[in-house]
Amino acid sequence: MSPPLPSLRPPSPLLLALEGRAFFEWSAFAAVRSWLVRNAPRGDDHPVMVLPGLIASDRSTGPLRRFLGDCGYHVYPWEQGFNRGPVADTEQRLCERVQQISARHNGRKVSLVGWSLGGAMARALAVGLPEQVRTVITLGSPLGGNPKATNAWRVFEMVSGLKVDDPGLHQRLLAHPAMPFTSIFSKTDGVVHWRLSLAPETACSENIVVQGSHLGLGANPSVLWAIADRLAQREGEWQPLDRNGWHSVFFREPHNRDRLADLIAG
Repeated sequence: MSPPLPSLRPPSPLLLALEGRAFFEWSAFAAVRSWLVRNAPRGDDHPVMVLPGLIASDRSTGPLRRFLGDCGYHVYPWEQGFNRGPVADTEQRLCERVQQISARHNGRKVSLVGWSLGGAMARALAVGLPEQVRTVITLGSPLGGNPKATNAWRVFEMVSGLKVDDPGLHQRLLAHPAMPFTSIFSKTDGVVHWRLSLAPETACSENIVVQGSHLGLGANPSVLWAIADRLAQREGEWQPLDRNGWHSVFFREPHNRDRLADLIAG
C-alpha cells in the first residue's frame, strides 16, 4: 500500500481548468483509431470488464470498450449504472458479474480496466477474487495517500453518502492485489493528484506516466496502446512495459523529472 501523503493538496485550479484539453485527446483518438486497431498488440480472446469513473456510466467507456473488442477481447461493461462508489450492494453485484463473465468463458480469468474511481473499485474487486481476475489496469485512479487530494472528493461524498476519510472505506479500497497490476496516470491530471495514483512497485506491479488530462484518459491514444500492450501478455508471463525505443517518448517512469508538469503544477 502506498504510504500516507497527508500534505498533498488537490491539483491546482490551473490544472483543473486545463482538463478542457481532453477534447483534443478524444479528437486524436478518432483520427488515429483505425491505425491503433491495425497496429496495437493483439489479444488472446480473454474477457475484459471496464469500470467507469465517478458519476460516469458505461457510455463513457464505450469507445475504449469497442477499441479493445477490435483488438481481440470479449469486452463487457460494468452494467451498474452511474458510478456512485461502493454503495449498497454494488460490490457484491460486481463480484457476481465477474464470476458470471468468467463462467461464460469456461472459467477463464477476467481482466479489469478501471477509470478513476472505477480503478480503485477494480483493485478492491480483484483482492476479493484472486481466482477470477487475471490483471488490473487503472487510469488516473486514487490508490492511496490523502483522499482529499482530488478535486472530486466533495462530489464523491455527495453522491455516495460516504466519507472519503472513513477508515472502513480505506480498508476496502486500498488493499493491493497479488495479480499483475498497472497504474496509468498523468502528472498533469487536473482531478486526482498524480501521486495518489502511484501503485506499489512489486514483481508484478508497475506505474506508467503518460501526457494528458484526467478526462481524456479513456481516449488518449498512448493510454489505449499501453492498455492493449498490457492485456496482450500471456497469462503467467507478465513483464513490465518495455520503455525502449519509441515507447520512451510516450511512457515515462514516475521518478523521471517532468519540467512541463512541474511548471503547470506550480
